[in-house]
Amino acid sequence: MVSHLNWLNVLILSLFLSLQTFATTKTLPKVSFTSQKITIGAKKITVDIAKTHEQQEHGLMYREKMPVDAGMLFIFEQDQPLNFWMKNTYIDLSIAYIGKDKKIIDILDMKATSAMQTDYPTYPSSKPAMYALEMNQGWFTKNHIKIGDLLVLPRSK
Repeated sequence: MVSHLNWLNVLILSLFLSLQTFATTKTLPKVSFTSQKITIGAKKITVDIAKTHEQQEHGLMYREKMPVDAGMLFIFEQDQPLNFWMKNTYIDLSIAYIGKDKKIIDILDMKATSAMQTDYPTYPSSKPAMYALEMNQGWFTKNHIKIGDLLVLPRSK
């Protein structure tokens, strides 16, 4: 009788912990983004804009796919050294760091991470940058976008 109760307690505890984990992952805050059409090099694309700290912190986390000519543009208030990582990012990405003059400084490939991963590589800009554009991995190469190409944003209204 005692061993049955111990197993029952272990089972109940396991179920409780599983439900706690499930509840925690389902209560992540929803971050919303506005979309905008931009031009990079000679290519027009649609990007989600990450301008607030909350949007920048969330980025492309938890997304499992992204349309071909879509990405995320991170806009910072000034040129600064930037350093991105791929925590909870499930798709391989390429990132272009872009200076205040709107010219591409660097293009780096970034590897997706797993939910169980605890060590994340970082991807720093080689110079201060004001913008970072994340696209599906290989997008810049496939579209002949290179260092020195220009970012064109729509005029502010």
